[in-house]
Amino acid sequence: MTGTERLLAELIALPSVNPAFLPVRHPHAGEKRVADFLSSVAANAGLDVEFQKVLPGRANILARLQPPGPVRQTILLAPHLDTVVADSTQFIPQRKHGRLYGRGACDTKGSVAAMLTALCELAAAPGRPQTTEIVFAGLIDEENAQEGSRALVASGFQADLAIVGEPTRLQVVTAHKGSLWLDIATQGRSAHGATPSLGRNAVHAMARIVDWLETGYRAQLNRTRHPLLGTATVNVGKISGGTQPNIVPDQCVISVDRRLLPGETAAAVLREILAGIKAQGWTATATAAKLAPAVPLETDPALPLVHQFLASAGQKKTVGVDYFCDAAVLAASGTPSVVFGPGNIAQAHTANEWISLAELERGKSWLLRFLQTLP
Repeated sequence: MTGTERLLAELIALPSVNPAFLPVRHPHAGEKRVADFLSSVAANAGLDVEFQKVLPGRANILARLQPPGPVRQTILLAPHLDTVVADSTQFIPQRKHGRLYGRGACDTKGSVAAMLTALCELAAAPGRPQTTEIVFAGLIDEENAQEGSRALVASGFQADLAIVGEPTRLQVVTAHKGSLWLDIATQGRSAHGATPSLGRNAVHAMARIVDWLETGYRAQLNRTRHPLLGTATVNVGKISGGTQPNIVPDQCVISVDRRLLPGETAAAVLREILAGIKAQGWTATATAAKLAPAVPLETDPALPLVHQFLASAGQKKTVGVDYFCDAAVLAASGTPSVVFGPGNIAQAHTANEWISLAELERGKSWLLRFLQTLP
């Protein structure tokens, strides 16, 4: 068993489910167990460790490898520590056929293990960078509101490059979509179900809007393509209206997920959807439902450090992904950011989440190789 695999197995065994998805004081909630464990690992490797308090009982962990000379650039390694919900069996790491199974195996405790192991090995090597500071930041709350990355940038932290840990199958990602959640509401007038003509059915009004969003509006989105991300998307994920069959419903609300391309803003998209509804002769209100902005990411692959990282990974081209992550939060604050890590997003959040151990080890090796090229 390699050191990377051992560390990942230990991390899987420490529940760190985002508290937003669990009852209050649930024993599996929070990242503290993982953060405390990683602080010991990092300190034993000679890294400078600190905790950055974000929420009650929840803190980012920062582990720094300081250069012997003056700091001329900073590299940030930024995976997240929280996971989605799991049953108790998923906290027992299982090794089968070259894979390690367990909650967080690929999303993103695999990146945590690969990044921290690479940094610890670099700290133990004689040829560490002379003027580059390397910071490992285990971030909280990525799965909910990204409070960890938002707190990090709010503290004034910036780096010359952030490598954000997510399961990308070891492909370097320079673009991802943003996410806008909307609650759209229609208002009607209640009446007895036996005399519906005396009322105004809010569900019927909403049905027209849902049909337009999923057909006409979707066709409109398909006319614009991003070279790495394809088209923007829209999905009506939830609908609620009325109280019982014999009452004409006077209200209906849908929840919509609109994925944003680079260059799009939440405010502009909100106006676009409301204008489209109005153009059809319908009336509705819409409000943003996200806890915080989830903007798109687009980083120039020609930036010197990005180009250098690509070369270390043996890649010439970058890719894009549909999901949102901490990279956009960091990039919006002025830190050029890419997404990279072992594992496949198709395995994330599944009942049988797993990661390829060979890919895990390659990820650690490629990260170490890049860090060793830094001045």
